[in-house]
Amino acid sequence: MLKQPPVVKENDLSLLVDLYELAMAQAYWSEGMGQTAVFSLFFRELPVHRNFVLACGQQNVAQVVEGLRFTDEHIEQLDSLDRFQPDFLEWLRNFRFSGSIHAVAEGTPLFPQEPLLEVEGPIAEVQLLESLVMNYVHLESVLASKAVRVRFAAGDKPVVDFGMRRTHGVDAAHRGVRAYRLAGLAGTSNVLAGLDFNMPVKGTMAHSFVQSCDSEMDAFRTYARLYPGTTLLVDTYDTVNAVRDIIQWLKADTDASIGGIRLDSGDLAGEAVQCRRLLDDAGFTDVKIMASGGLDEYEIEEIVSTDVPIDGFGVGTAIASSKDGAALELAFKLTEYASLPRMKNSPGKQSFPGRKQVYRQLGTDGFITRDILAGREEVFDGEPLLKPVMKNGRIIEGAIPSLDDQVAVAKQRIHALPAQFRSLEPVKENPVVISDFLRALQRDTLTKVTATGDRV
Repeated sequence: MLKQPPVVKENDLSLLVDLYELAMAQAYWSEGMGQTAVFSLFFRELPVHRNFVLACGQQNVAQVVEGLRFTDEHIEQLDSLDRFQPDFLEWLRNFRFSGSIHAVAEGTPLFPQEPLLEVEGPIAEVQLLESLVMNYVHLESVLASKAVRVRFAAGDKPVVDFGMRRTHGVDAAHRGVRAYRLAGLAGTSNVLAGLDFNMPVKGTMAHSFVQSCDSEMDAFRTYARLYPGTTLLVDTYDTVNAVRDIIQWLKADTDASIGGIRLDSGDLAGEAVQCRRLLDDAGFTDVKIMASGGLDEYEIEEIVSTDVPIDGFGVGTAIASSKDGAALELAFKLTEYASLPRMKNSPGKQSFPGRKQVYRQLGTDGFITRDILAGREEVFDGEPLLKPVMKNGRIIEGAIPSLDDQVAVAKQRIHALPAQFRSLEPVKENPVVISDFLRALQRDTLTKVTATGDRV
């Protein structure tokens, strides 16, 4: 029986390519096309329900790239496809990425046409990275972009990730938590990811524990004894009656201690109001109310805007599947080869040639006024967002901060978003200005290749 690994092993990531990338790499190699290429990772349009993309993964993927190797087993597997020449397979056996990567900081809000990263190196080497880099950055950016919307809706109330069981695969469930931390979520129920990414691990109880006990109060007493200050799930049978029973118990047993209750179904707003009143009237004003159960940013915004007394939210499916914007049309396009600008001119998919930089300009109030998409060598006022993280195939020392530092930077960059971009409603405004140099380079490149009869 063929044994299939439950997840992709780290040392197999070099084979996580689409076939055409290997085929093109062999074509470049066989034709002696070894000059430097520049590929840019960007998106042309925002998903319908997004006002920006929170870029995540683009710095950390450099660490993946640095370690890519083709093992003897990989070479044997590729040889079995009967598509690759022995000398090319030997080239793969000795593969080490030798190029450079420029990337924006983790947790940076970006807009259409702005590169998340640019990769430079011998064209065959960079081509092999295409699908791996896109997959890696796409996942975290999609999940973070959804998570930050939920956080905006919640205001200053904490949001906890409950989504592991609804995420598309264990890799997404794990790395998604890193993205959620950059987006500003307060915790996760995912133990492994919480420990790996230094995010508070939080959780309450499931209905099954309540159902398995002889009575609801037996379940509550047991949990409170084992976990003082715990949050109790109160909607298994009758929410209001459960809260009344909890109040009577807490009054009778002064040694008992709970931190909150969780509502997971029904009329969350109405039941929260009733429960808050009961708890306050009994003097338990410090007992918090948490809500979960199919919540998304729109429902949370409604709860918060109407002053429903809910103190925090657990969100699962909406974040974990990013169901209203589950895909970002990332593009990884050649923009320069052999020191000459290159571009694509397909309808609706025209790109800007050349190496690039993005200058972010802030007003006196600290909010973004505009971004300038420029050529790499142009200089404008503002912060240049694309910074070198890899050179000559090696991570630049100190170029990739610790996750704690990345989270701090992401917080600052998210805070710089003007109010209209934080809104859940779509905005038509695009803060990106294309430099005159880039527009002229695009025009001249198109004119040149058209005049020579070459395809763009």
